[in-house]
Amino acid sequence: MHATRLRVYHGPDTTGTAEALENRLGGQDSVTLRAEEIIPLLADAYNSRRTWLGDFADDEVTISSDLYEVLVAYRFFNRPA
Repeated sequence: MHATRLRVYHGPDTTGTAEALENRLGGQDSVTLRAEEIIPLLADAYNSRRTWLGDFADDEVTISSDLYEVLVAYRFFNRPA
C-alpha cells in the first residue's frame, strides 16, 4: 500500500490577485456581483457547513424586489406539511 502524500495548500496560484481585488473594490466596502457568481458558492458553503459562513450571518444583503417576491413565495409554498 502506498503512503498518502499530504500537501499544504497556499491559495490560488495567480499573480496580482490582491491587486485585482483592490481594483474591483476601488476602495469601497461593497462589490456588485451577478447572482450566478455567488449562489453556487453560498449553497456549497451552506451544504458543507462551513463555519466562516456564520461570520456573515448578520450582514445585510440587498436584492431586487422581484427576487424578494419569489423568495417569499418559495418560502410560503415550501413549508413543511
